[in-house]
Amino acid sequence: MITAPFDYEAPESVDEVIRMLHENGEDAKLLAGGHSLLPLMKIRLAAPTVLIDLRRIPGLHGIEERDAGWRIGPMTRHADLQDTHELGVVARAASMIADQQVRNRGTIGGSLAHADPASDLPSVLLTLDGEVVARGPSGERSVACSDLFQDDLTSSLSPDEVITDVHIPALEGYGFSYQKFTRRAEDWAMVGVCALVSRAADGSCDDVRIGLSNMGSTPRRATAAEDALRGAQLDESSIAAAAEQAAEGTDPPGDLNATPDYKRHLARVLTRRALQEAVGE
Repeated sequence: MITAPFDYEAPESVDEVIRMLHENGEDAKLLAGGHSLLPLMKIRLAAPTVLIDLRRIPGLHGIEERDAGWRIGPMTRHADLQDTHELGVVARAASMIADQQVRNRGTIGGSLAHADPASDLPSVLLTLDGEVVARGPSGERSVACSDLFQDDLTSSLSPDEVITDVHIPALEGYGFSYQKFTRRAEDWAMVGVCALVSRAADGSCDDVRIGLSNMGSTPRRATAAEDALRGAQLDESSIAAAAEQAAEGTDPPGDLNATPDYKRHLARVLTRRALQEAVGE
C-alpha cells in the first residue's frame, strides 16, 4: 500500500531534531531504522505529516566502554551489536532479531523508543537495569528502562524528546542467556526470556535477573522466579522450581500464534533453559 503524504527532513544536529519535533508535535515521527514505523505507515496505522531521519546526526552511532559499562549510540544497528561480543547478552539477543537484512537496518534506539513488548532488546535492557538519556526542549534527562516502558507501544518519552545515549552496566561475573520461541526465525517472539546469574563463593546463587518479552503490555521481570532462586543452590531442582514461577503475575496477550496459557507454559520452559545456560548446566 501507499503511505499518506508526508514531508521528509534529514537534520544534522540533535538541536534541529528537537526544534522540528517541538514545532510539529505528535504529527512528527523519528526515523531510526524504520522497520517498525514504515510498515505501519504503509497500511496507514501511522500517518505522520513529517518524517525526521536521524541518520546524518553525528554522535548517535557507535559502541564504547565507559564507566564500568557501555555507552551505545541510539542509531547503532543490531548488526553492530551482534558483532560486539563483549556486550554479552545484548550481542546474543541482537543476533536473534529477525534476519540479517533487518539487523542491518534496525537500531537499538528505535527498538527502545517503539516500546513493543514482543521485541527482544527492551526486555534485555530492562533485565540489565539499563537506562537511556533523552534530550528535549527542557534539557537532558536519564530514564531507567524500568520507567521507560509504560504500555504497549508507549514509552515515557515526550513527543519532542529524542534518545541520545543508551547505557548498560558491564555486570562482570554474570553468566547469561537469551532464549525465545518463534514460528519462523524472522517472527516476533511468542515469548522471550533473558537470564543473568552470578554465583556466590559457596556456589549458590548470589544474584539472578530474569526478563520476559511478550508476557504483558510491557517487558517485565520474573520477580517470583528471581526470588525463588536467589540464595539457593544452582542445581537442576532449584532451577526447575524457580522456572515454574516465571509466569507469576504476567498477563500475556492471546493472538493467532498462541493462547495466554500457552505463552505462560513457554515462559516456564524457556526460563528453565535460559537459567541452565546462564549457570553453565
